[in-house]
Amino acid sequence: MDVTLVLFKKDGSQKAFSLPSNITVIGRRHDCDLCVPLMVVSRRHCQLTANSEAVKIRDLDSRSGTFLNGTRISDGIIKAGDYLTIGPLTFQVQINGEPKQVVPPPQAKPAPAAKKTPAPKPPKEKPPDGVPELELDDSDSFLGEIKDI
Repeated sequence: MDVTLVLFKKDGSQKAFSLPSNITVIGRRHDCDLCVPLMVVSRRHCQLTANSEAVKIRDLDSRSGTFLNGTRISDGIIKAGDYLTIGPLTFQVQINGEPKQVVPPPQAKPAPAAKKTPAPKPPKEKPPDGVPELELDDSDSFLGEIKDI
C-alpha cells in the first residue's frame, strides 16, 4: 500500500511525504520516521501502521492530540482523502494515489466572540522578602518538557 501525507503550507503550497515503512512514527525527536521539529508536537506524537488492508493511526499520548478530520482521536482507521492534523500542521492522506486531487480542508468560520467580563482574580499572597514570585501558566514552554521527564 502506497501512503502519502500531503502537507498544506501557509503560503498555499503543498509538500508530499511518502511513508517510509509499514510503521511510521511522527514526532519531534530526530529519530522519528517523520520529524516535525516544533515544540507543540510531542517527541513521539503518533504512529501510522499500513498493511494491505488498511492504514491505522494511534496517538502516542501526545500532549496536544492527534486529529483526524477535525476530531481528536486515540486510534482509528484512515481512509483516502482524510485530513490528519498534528500540532499546527494539516495533511491530506493519499492512499494508492487517491484522491487524485488534493485540496485543503474547508476552513471553519470562527464564531463571533462574546464579550465577557473577566472574573476578578483573588488577591495574591505576598511571598516572604527575598523570595522571587514565579507565575506559571500553560503557555510556559518548559512545562511540557517537565511533564515528559
